[in-house]
Amino acid sequence: MCNRFRSSRSDRYLAERFQAWDDIEHQPRFNVAPTQPVVTIRQEAGKRKMAMMRWGLIPAGTSGLSAGHFFMNARSETVRTTPSFKNLINRNRCLIPADGFYEWKKMEAIKQPYCFEVGAGDVFAFAGLWDEWKNPSGIVVTSCTILTTAANSLIAAIHDRMPVILPPEKYELWLTPEAKMLDAALAALQPYDANAMRRYPVSRRLNDSRNDDPECSQPIRIESSAQKQLF
Repeated sequence: MCNRFRSSRSDRYLAERFQAWDDIEHQPRFNVAPTQPVVTIRQEAGKRKMAMMRWGLIPAGTSGLSAGHFFMNARSETVRTTPSFKNLINRNRCLIPADGFYEWKKMEAIKQPYCFEVGAGDVFAFAGLWDEWKNPSGIVVTSCTILTTAANSLIAAIHDRMPVILPPEKYELWLTPEAKMLDAALAALQPYDANAMRRYPVSRRLNDSRNDDPECSQPIRIESSAQKQLF
């Protein structure tokens, strides 16, 4: 599962990193939460385009429900058969840039958040899906979800699921909406190499999504019996 992540690079940096057309305004974020706008990259007319989308996918066919009905995550193993996603996987694939994500470990009387990074805090991309939903007022809401898979060995001590992180060589494959490439795109939805990642505990300030500053993502030192068992 993934319900918080970090996206602390500027929109200009992300545009260059992903070779995408930049028409957004994005401020560095350290505690991104569901329902908030996030940077996405999708293919449009053969070119990569950056866009801000609401994190928490509202399927186009949703009716009689408010925008509170959403999917922040989608299981990659069943995405081809789940009604809300099976059409999107063919044509509405996107990348969601990040440079860290968080999970919580129950430790004695508290839940301790941990940050997970690729390399030394390098930028990477989650595999995502997007859709457009029209609210009762006729306003179109573009939203997205992050695909998940089984946890790798680094994350398994904290949670049994992890977001799908795509290696750069798979970006073009994931973004290209061609039916003949779907099987290959689905095959790319694998746990990321644990040896290429690191984790560390961070402040419980992260628990409140109103806290969104570099301190949320700084390593901290904790001492407990549970911590000793974890490491």
